[in-house]
Amino acid sequence: MVKLWGSEFSRPELLKRAGRLDQIAGVRLVTLGDGNERGVRVLEFRTGSGFVFEVLVDRAFDIGRAEFQGIPLGWESPVGYGGPWYGEYQDLGFLRNWGGGLLTSCGLDHALFMAEDTAEQYHYPPKKIESFGLHGRVSNRPARLTGYGTRWEGDDAVLWAEGEISQASVFGENLLLRRRIEARAGDSSLTLHDEVINAGWDPTPHMLLYHINIGFPVVDEGSELLVPTRAAIPRGDFDPGNYRTFTAPQPAFVEEVVEHDIIAESDGRAPVGIVNRARGIGAYEIFDIDQLPAHFVWRMMGEGTYVVGIEPCTNRPAGRLDARERGELIILQPGESRTYDLELGALTTESEIDGFAERVKRLGGN
Repeated sequence: MVKLWGSEFSRPELLKRAGRLDQIAGVRLVTLGDGNERGVRVLEFRTGSGFVFEVLVDRAFDIGRAEFQGIPLGWESPVGYGGPWYGEYQDLGFLRNWGGGLLTSCGLDHALFMAEDTAEQYHYPPKKIESFGLHGRVSNRPARLTGYGTRWEGDDAVLWAEGEISQASVFGENLLLRRRIEARAGDSSLTLHDEVINAGWDPTPHMLLYHINIGFPVVDEGSELLVPTRAAIPRGDFDPGNYRTFTAPQPAFVEEVVEHDIIAESDGRAPVGIVNRARGIGAYEIFDIDQLPAHFVWRMMGEGTYVVGIEPCTNRPAGRLDARERGELIILQPGESRTYDLELGALTTESEIDGFAERVKRLGGN
């Protein structure tokens, strides 16, 4: 049943009242037309509940703008959602074309800070090592749109889209990301299913980070981070203090990262959220701890760059070389694949916020 405006509707009951489902909920493909966003394809999802989000087809099928009844959930940078043709991959070049949005994918063979690592697995003598910029290349790769639309599952209307993102090089990696995004009419959440495949013939390193960027007004003075963790470890020389409660924007703020030892539910699902009780709004993620064993929070309480990242990852925030040294760097053999599942959504009432907070509290931790 589709739950809308305090009522439940079967498929016939709903379609009797609308010329087509798109009157209420649907997926629409548009192309942005100005500035550095010119030419970027976007899928606009509307669930009918007031939950609206955009899939950036030409930016790795990531999630750009997302809102509930006009209230933004994610943070957007001054860069905008520039086309991948503006991408920069070396050193901190990622920041030159990072528009923010609710979700940025980082990978597929590297995430986190810059590194130089061996490239001997590709058997090309002129390239003994490879240099990796911040957060890798995938977010600046366009997708091949393989399908989108709405389908009925009994009395439930499912909005969906699928795409394939190739990250490949001659004498380098050949990785394929297959991504499916779904949302149900009447809901205020989405699900994402990823499959990363080594489509090449050489053993290839693999890292993946989901950079989930929560912004104002979910993040504001007094907002809270809800996270079930055994420990909170600062990455850097700072005192985390009460890092789970956020301040107003601060001048000259320096970013902070705190690593978690996540406690998951019995089925491996881990709930993490940020809530603003004063405004009655929150945002959350649910991920699988077996797929994404690392998690950290990126606190950026600066003026303008006022954002909190809640970030599940295949590896700890110390990066690629640390992962290799610990024996934790994933190596995909030819034809091998990994799958990842993620749920993102809005908490839109006091009872939903309280229920999510209780869900996190039941898991215990510090």
